[in-house]
Amino acid sequence: MQAVSVCFAIDHVDGDHTIDKPASYDFWRDFELPFWGGKLLGWRSPNPRTLEIGERGFTPNPDDDPLLVRADQRRNPGDGNLWTFRRIAARSLFTPGAYASDICLVNWPMIDYVLGPAFDVPDAAEHVAAARELSRSVLYWLQTEAPRPDGGTGWPGLRLRGDVTGSADGLAQAPYIRESRRILAEHTVIEQDVVKGARYGDAVGIGMYRIDLHPSTGGDNYIDVPSSPFEIPLGALIPRRVDNLLPAGKNLGTTHITNGCYRLHPVEWNIGEAAGALAAFCLDRSVPPRAVRNDSDLLACFQDRLEAQGIELHWPEISGY
Repeated sequence: MQAVSVCFAIDHVDGDHTIDKPASYDFWRDFELPFWGGKLLGWRSPNPRTLEIGERGFTPNPDDDPLLVRADQRRNPGDGNLWTFRRIAARSLFTPGAYASDICLVNWPMIDYVLGPAFDVPDAAEHVAAARELSRSVLYWLQTEAPRPDGGTGWPGLRLRGDVTGSADGLAQAPYIRESRRILAEHTVIEQDVVKGARYGDAVGIGMYRIDLHPSTGGDNYIDVPSSPFEIPLGALIPRRVDNLLPAGKNLGTTHITNGCYRLHPVEWNIGEAAGALAAFCLDRSVPPRAVRNDSDLLACFQDRLEAQGIELHWPEISGY
């Protein structure tokens, strides 16, 4: 199972905003993974695609042009400076004075929690609590001990923005769980489908993201490989055994590998739209979901309804993939 992460938002302003030292900080400060290239709380970590150990940087509020950020991860993964990697508000794009600082969402490799699963085990709650402690420890390390480019250590001006996450403790209200329970579906999307850009006669949506798997709770390293623009087959939303159930996100019929690209938010939203539209269609026609997939006339009517709602079912032919 992929690592989970408890994200948090920070900015950098004048003053000392150092949090209390987390109870498990000493453990996490010294924690190392055999494939990491150093301590988890550090700037060194493996490149997901090459697995070569590299060093990232961190410069709060750099004097950069946010509009030069490239979204095409094939050309630039964007994680060289961790501050801009997950920046969600760039102060220079707003009226001067509106923001005292950029706001950065910390969703970085060092907060990937790999010591145990966050569900389907008796001690899941303990692992979620430990993941939250890891995130607090990362923040405390950033504020007190993280090496700075000028040779100093720590940025005490880093401020936890609980008002952004809407939580009392300043962390995300729930962990980012990358890999969910998945149904055993009439059609399971496999790696060859997304690598080759398979076309489905029962397509109900589209998606595009690399096959991106973070370190696993079983000790596996990163996996990050290219995929082609892919489609969402209706068969992946139909359970083999259960009738009154539809997945509405990354819990559709994928493998551990293909879940890595079907798990991203835009794809999940598209899956949810298709599931909601399918439920409404079935109620209108008084038919079960599997009948829609297995009856050509019903399937055509359902796909026509999706297209009428503005949902793209197929990618056009794209060169370069």
